[in-house]
Amino acid sequence: MQKYCPFNLTPEELIDYTREWRGERFADGRPKVPDTLIARARNITVTAAWGVLCNEGYHHQYEGGWMRTHPGEVLAGRALTAMYMPRRPNLRALMEERGAAAGCIGDQISWPIDLLVPGDVYVADVYGKIEQGPIIGDNLATAIHAKSGNGVVHDAAVRDLDGIKALAGFASFVRGVHPTYASPTIMLMGINCPVRIGQVTVMPGDVVLGREDGVIFIPAHLVEKVVKTCELIHLRDRFGKQRLAEGVYTPGQIDDRWTDPIEQDFSHWLEAHIDELPVPRDAIQELLKERTW
Repeated sequence: MQKYCPFNLTPEELIDYTREWRGERFADGRPKVPDTLIARARNITVTAAWGVLCNEGYHHQYEGGWMRTHPGEVLAGRALTAMYMPRRPNLRALMEERGAAAGCIGDQISWPIDLLVPGDVYVADVYGKIEQGPIIGDNLATAIHAKSGNGVVHDAAVRDLDGIKALAGFASFVRGVHPTYASPTIMLMGINCPVRIGQVTVMPGDVVLGREDGVIFIPAHLVEKVVKTCELIHLRDRFGKQRLAEGVYTPGQIDDRWTDPIEQDFSHWLEAHIDELPVPRDAIQELLKERTW
């Protein structure tokens, strides 16, 4: 990627900054977490994911306080990041010149959108701007959804809310709504670079999970561990609640470290309900293979 913006990371730089990821990558250098893992991530909770990440030493991956454009829908995908700053005329003019030489079309706010691919989540750092904060209205939202199949995490206001809400599947997390637009007051400083979203440093290729209780950004190299651990937490919780409702165990038994007989009961329960549970069959089979009963 050409550095028509000061903070664009080249593929080589991005590979170095995400060196813990050992899997496939996009041509731009971003980690390409498998679609199958992202689909499974849609079923885990923000709270459970937060707990796993904290145990790994990642204490600042969650951001709340959003307005949701599509309540009830879940946002999940790989982050493509963009950093905006207040406009400085000489820098803006230079970047326009370099962008034109690189083949960029239209206003700077459209340049990151042109790079989106299916499964991406456009994560835009517009430093929480409300008035003259919207870089997204219903036209650009339509383009984003057409290219990525996803919504956005937009750290600013949006405009044309009625049109945005009419886009089914465009689950988005924004800071508010305002009829103004941002282009005259901002400039694009980086694409596929680290950005700050509230209390979180987001890296390109992070898996974004947005639900009713907020947004969590999962580093690519931890996605598989987060998903598998959260799935196990969900299965154990579901089993425990069922056995409590049946009067098989006491709350003290379920809330304490499980004894071997309870663990055995859990394994048998998994085998008996393997086709009814909201976890892939092969994932449950893998879990059962790890057990010694």
